[in-house]
Amino acid sequence: MSFWFWHGLKKGVRSTHYPREFESAAGVSPGRPVATEFDSAAEAVVAAANCPADAIVARGSAAEVKLERCIYCQHCHYGNSHLLEWHSDYEWTMAVPGRGKYQPLPTAYHRSLHVIVVDAGDCGACLHEVKQLNNPLYNMHRLGIFLTATPRAADVLLVVGPVSENMRVPLLKTYEAMPAPKRILAVGACAINGGVFGRTFMSAGGVASVLPVDLLVPGDPPPPLAILHGLLAVTGRKSPVLQAASSEGNS
Repeated sequence: MSFWFWHGLKKGVRSTHYPREFESAAGVSPGRPVATEFDSAAEAVVAAANCPADAIVARGSAAEVKLERCIYCQHCHYGNSHLLEWHSDYEWTMAVPGRGKYQPLPTAYHRSLHVIVVDAGDCGACLHEVKQLNNPLYNMHRLGIFLTATPRAADVLLVVGPVSENMRVPLLKTYEAMPAPKRILAVGACAINGGVFGRTFMSAGGVASVLPVDLLVPGDPPPPLAILHGLLAVTGRKSPVLQAASSEGNS
């Protein structure tokens, strides 16, 4: 135990420098598929057909990506000979279609943002990534972002999971107990549109079917830095960089 204590003192803080600097350490992001131009329309159709989640759409000779529908099976990256380009970034928070320009929380929240996390039927993957924000590498406390267990002290409702029928009422009660102004961040494909569960008698098919979502963080699951980017976008310290392709699953 003493070894690690003195090692920590010697090496100092090892937290990421993001958002002040771009984090380039290996493994901080799985990356994401991006729109790719092929030589022919037929190749784009083959690339789109390779996606089991209908997240890729062929438009002419281009294969476009609806990232909010992507379940990260990576078939488009490894699945056949018609592969999509892949970017290794992590700033991919999305604005919700049809809601107009997102209005961030006031600057007073820049260094004092309290987040309540609700597991609305998550498989555990997205929730695990959210938990990483408290570890020494990501250390969201340095940015003035804190988790809270009570909705009455929360500014942001961060939801993972497709909203199972059993979690619909608890989710609504959590939101209603939060003071204004408040924002909702849907994290992961399931929270955005139901993911692989979709909309069924036991799944609402995404948070927006129950509550007015403000920002989306796609991924299945999204890496911690993508979630951190979403939390920074809530207060305007960062901006949503992508636009969801359609209102499907978000209205």
